Amino acid sequence: MTFIYEALPMRVVFGPGSLRQLPQEADRLGLHRLLVLSTPGQRALAEHAATLLGDACVGLFTEARMHVPVTVAEAARAAAREAGADGCVAIGGGSTIGLGKAIALTSGLPVITVPTTYAGSEMTTVWGLTENGRKHTGRDRAVLPRSVVYDPELTAGLPVDVSVTSGFNAIAHAVEALYAPDASPIVSLMAEEGVRSLAASLPLIAACSGDAAARTDALRGAWLCGACLGATTMSLHHKLCHILGGTFDLPHASAHTVLLPYVAAFNLPAAPAAEQALRRALATDDVPKHLAHTSADLGAPRSLDELGLRESDFDEIIAQAQAQPYANPRPVTEKALRSLLTQALEGTFA
Repeated sequence: MTFIYEALPMRVVFGPGSLRQLPQEADRLGLHRLLVLSTPGQRALAEHAATLLGDACVGLFTEARMHVPVTVAEAARAAAREAGADGCVAIGGGSTIGLGKAIALTSGLPVITVPTTYAGSEMTTVWGLTENGRKHTGRDRAVLPRSVVYDPELTAGLPVDVSVTSGFNAIAHAVEALYAPDASPIVSLMAEEGVRSLAASLPLIAACSGDAAARTDALRGAWLCGACLGATTMSLHHKLCHILGGTFDLPHASAHTVLLPYVAAFNLPAAPAAEQALRRALATDDVPKHLAHTSADLGAPRSLDELGLRESDFDEIIAQAQAQPYANPRPVTEKALRSLLTQALEGTFA
C-alpha cells in the first residue's frame, strides 16, 4: 500500500468553556489588534468575544453573509485596514469563517476561528467568494486558521433544524473524502469516525437540544469531517452545492443535506470501499436511503423544491457543473446530472 498524507498545521483548543481561552490564544499568536467577525444574528456573541479580548479587540464587523459575497468581503477587508487590525476572530458558522478566510486571502492576516455550527470550514484551506451569481472557490494555505477554539457550550442554543442540516453538511465532507482521488487510509479512518459521531449524536440533539454530551460528540465529529475535507479533493456533491448556493442562493447546509443521498446513490456503486466504510459508520445496508430518511425524520428539508429550486434551473446547473468539473469516481454526463437533479427536486427518497 502506498499513499500520501499531508497534515495541515492546525492548533485546536477543544472543550466546554474553551471560549474563555480566546485571549490566551490571541496572545500566543502575538495578536493584539483583533477585528471580531460575525453575522448580524451572532452580534451578541461577537460582543462577548470582544469583551473577553478587552484592549486586544479593535472593532466588530457583524455583516457576514452566506456564500461570502465579494461586496461583503471587500467591506470587511476595508474595516480591518481602517482598524489597523493584525488579525481576526471569526465567531459563528461557515458564513463567518468564510469571511475570515476572504480577509486572510488578500491580506495575510491570521484568523482565529470559534465555530458555533458543524460546518467544518475551519479545518480547511478552502475559500469561496460569490460574485455575479457565480461562486468561485480555491485552496490557499494563507486562509487556514491559525487556531480553532471548539467550545460545545456555544452550540447549545443552535436550533435543532440548523444543527441537523449543519451536521449533514459535515457528513458530506467525509462522504466525499472517502472516494476522493487523493484519499488515504488516515483520512478514511477520520471520515468513518466523523460520520459515526454525527450519526449517533444528531438524533440525541433532536430529542433534547441541550444534551451537552451529544453536542460535544457532534462538534468532535464535525472537526474530523472538516479535517477530511481539508486533506482531500472535492467531488460532484460539493460542485453542485457551490452552484446551488452561488447562483441560486439556496441555503448552504440545507442544500448539502437534501442533495447528499442522491449523489451518494450515484457515486457509491463506483466506490465500494467508501460504501463499506459508510455502512459501518451508519449501521445500515443502504447508505443513500438511510441518509435521506434520517435527515427527513429529524426535520430537515426533503427536496430541492422545498428550497426554491425549479426544473427550469437545471440547464444552468448542468452547464456550470460540466464547464469546470471536479474529480469524481464516476463520469458525470448531462443525462446523469439531469436524472440526479430531478430525483433531488422531487425528493424521491422521502
